[in-house]
Amino acid sequence: MLRCWVAVLLCLNSGAIQAQAVDADARRVSLALATEPPTLHSARATDTIASFVLSHIMEGLLRYGADGELLGGVAERWQLSENGARFWLREDARWSDGKAVTAEDFVFAWQYALRPDTASQYAFIFFPIKNARAINEGQLSPSALGVRAVSPGELHVEFEQPCPYFLSLTAFMSYMPLRSDAVAQWGRRYAADADKLLFNGPFVLDKWVHGAALRLRRNPQYWDSAALRIEQIDMPYITADPGAQFNLFRDGQIALASLDTGLLDEAVKRGYEIRHFHSGSLFFLEFNFRAGRISANRHFRKAIQYVLDPDALVNKIIGLPGVLPAYSLFPVTVRGRQQSFRQEYPVSRIRPNLAVARRHLERARQELGLTDFPPLMLLAGDSPRALQEAEYYQYLLKRGLGLDLRIDQQVFKQRLEKMRRGDFDIAAAAWGPDYDDIMTFADLFASWNDNNRGRYHNPEYDRLVSEAQHSADPQRRFAAMARLQDLVVDDVPILPTYENAMLYVQHPKLRGVRRSVFGGDPNFRDAWIEP
Repeated sequence: MLRCWVAVLLCLNSGAIQAQAVDADARRVSLALATEPPTLHSARATDTIASFVLSHIMEGLLRYGADGELLGGVAERWQLSENGARFWLREDARWSDGKAVTAEDFVFAWQYALRPDTASQYAFIFFPIKNARAINEGQLSPSALGVRAVSPGELHVEFEQPCPYFLSLTAFMSYMPLRSDAVAQWGRRYAADADKLLFNGPFVLDKWVHGAALRLRRNPQYWDSAALRIEQIDMPYITADPGAQFNLFRDGQIALASLDTGLLDEAVKRGYEIRHFHSGSLFFLEFNFRAGRISANRHFRKAIQYVLDPDALVNKIIGLPGVLPAYSLFPVTVRGRQQSFRQEYPVSRIRPNLAVARRHLERARQELGLTDFPPLMLLAGDSPRALQEAEYYQYLLKRGLGLDLRIDQQVFKQRLEKMRRGDFDIAAAAWGPDYDDIMTFADLFASWNDNNRGRYHNPEYDRLVSEAQHSADPQRRFAAMARLQDLVVDDVPILPTYENAMLYVQHPKLRGVRRSVFGGDPNFRDAWIEP
């Protein structure tokens, strides 16, 4: 999923009225955002902040319930087979302007996302649908996509290959509907501001002061509006600094705040209930494989692999309960056939070995024809934790390998843009799951995936992903994924560092907030405020 960590400087909305964390009478809750969403265009969004907002203002065919189960969204019933899927839409599903949400709105949205000129970095997520990849590559017209509106209330989907996890895809933001007339009216400005969007979710975005604040209000046109118990969600603060968030929480201005190691003791001393949530996200170092990059050399990557110790990083640097050292492309939360995938297919761990690391580095120097290694650029976020981790990597490579690693700190939006352009040697990156299947991590470094920012290309990697994608046999799929897991350890397209967990505090009167690996987090659709 989505890059899971974000970083901006504190930006308070000085023009706003002082916030109140919760207001039971007004049914209003106030929050702090880590950063402004780079875009709220569902066909172009890629990050967790956009996912959080979109999960409240839009709704796909299916959605996630309070316990993480799939429930009907716009669709009230559905059928899934090896060859395709059928969805029957609710008659009372409405856009915020009162017009009906129709099957054609999904056909348009999916075709639009696949158009080459849309440049959606999530186009690949539609590839299970017949002709989707050929359309995205410009070989076929969008009208050839294997999806059709049989009637305003019935949608048929034809698969290119079996896709047992397709239902969970329909709850992801890229699969949300778009109204063709609205997109045509605003063109490239669609979703750039609150007044250039249509909504079909439980809330509408009625205020967006860029760089400062957002506000959501209950959508009276939403099919289940009467069941909503939150009237308004204010986001008058934008900060990724846990200290700033904690101070706002302590002062009664926001209802949720993440904790880092330094804040945990203070939260305990104040008697706050400490809550824990495993986000399912994987943090890793991503290498640049573009021509001329030193990081494209396998022995160079192996050298770093043999000096990096995820266990030391987690326990000595991060020091946050619940965060786990990472050794695999697949976090422990990924399901296997009967247990977790990692229980069924344990990963081969590489133990730190400085002598082996230095031998690999010397091989790399010889293969690259270098006398000395030039300074290398590590692209990182600008949050305090991101800097702390980057400085640890800098120290580790200097001490162990004599490499000069320079840190390029960027705010979230600029960091993503630099990764897209390939303006880095190594990037401190992260990925969270988009849907409940192992493929949400497996295809991340396939050659056709635009979120493969380092442009890693390995035919065997692609073959194993395709083998799992084209099979409905769980044993065959997971066996291919086990071989893929071994390949990642051997070829080192990335170096897993840790699996993230969140410690946070929540206002005691705020109840029913869903924390979930999938479907936008946190989610307030079923939340309420006690009197």
